[in-house]
Amino acid sequence: MSDTPDEILPVPADAGASECQAPADGDILEATAPVSEAAVATLPPPMFDPDAAIEVRHLYRYFGGLKAVDGVSFTVHRGQVVGFVGANGAGKTTTMRILATLDFPTRGMARVGGIDVLQYPTRVRAKLGWMPDNYGAYDHMTVVEYLDFFARALGFRGNERIDRVKDVMDFTDLTPLSDRLINKLSKGMGQRLCLGRTLLHDPEVLILDEPAAGLDPKARVELKQLIRLLADDGKTIFISSHILSELGEMCDSLVFINNGKIIHHGTADSLKKQTTGATLIRVVTTGDPNQLGEWARMSPHVTLKDMQRSGARIEVDSVDPEVISLVLRRMITEGIPVVEFHQEERKLEDAFIEILGALDAEKKRLPAPVGRG
Repeated sequence: MSDTPDEILPVPADAGASECQAPADGDILEATAPVSEAAVATLPPPMFDPDAAIEVRHLYRYFGGLKAVDGVSFTVHRGQVVGFVGANGAGKTTTMRILATLDFPTRGMARVGGIDVLQYPTRVRAKLGWMPDNYGAYDHMTVVEYLDFFARALGFRGNERIDRVKDVMDFTDLTPLSDRLINKLSKGMGQRLCLGRTLLHDPEVLILDEPAAGLDPKARVELKQLIRLLADDGKTIFISSHILSELGEMCDSLVFINNGKIIHHGTADSLKKQTTGATLIRVVTTGDPNQLGEWARMSPHVTLKDMQRSGARIEVDSVDPEVISLVLRRMITEGIPVVEFHQEERKLEDAFIEILGALDAEKKRLPAPVGRG
């Protein structure tokens, strides 16, 4: 059924034609610096994994002398929720933009849904939903107008378009806000709208760049619930975030990147085990917590992790119960009024920081490169 005038919502005056036209395969190559024949020759041979939703092999992206992505390789299997973790400037967004066909690597290979992102970007976009950390919005445009506009840009027509917009609004709980102006939405509502736009064409793979950034606790919980529903529906989700505890709860595995290199790929539990060899203890006292802090700083086998309102977290450099019990006995003998002393599960943040610390220590032990005289 063709569109009739009453089905078509007005296109905003500031929405150019380029918003409505998907580039053809190869257009992204023309919009970026060409790759030299030498670079093409260094691309790795195809490595197909029939169960892979995302494949990255030997991926590099240089900006002048800056190695933003430095030999990254990893695989995300179909139906998985995988977290992508790293500090600001570690290479997360650059990697995600390459997967989303928005940037061109210096060299390497990336596939989404078994399709090469460099050779067939338009085919990749049909399978991919990209949610950036900031979404483009138009002033004086309502929620339903915004989604309807992008549904038409994606090729939906007539009742199919109307039904698709309704389904997305129902899923993201935006139906009560359908007539609200976009610039009047809260941060959490805006993120739901951006997710709704990402889901319009029902993509197999979702790449979400910092979707929880700036959200209040309630909005973060709501977003996490939506992500789990999408995962239960069989979507593959690749999500970046700085909130490691939440990623550990919702993700099947985690990929950690630092200085453009992958430093860990596995489950949250495997990351915690990778850094074991010490025991984290939470201590609560009835006295001045600063007394406990000073005691920890002066005691062998003990490291003060952080001070708390009624005590501190300390780390004992052993997992041997005898050593741990000895620390408790010495603490009591030396006058610390202990009321609680129990082992804490290692936090993902602690494990990640320990890995970074170990990498920095290793780098310092390496001999400096010898210059040519």
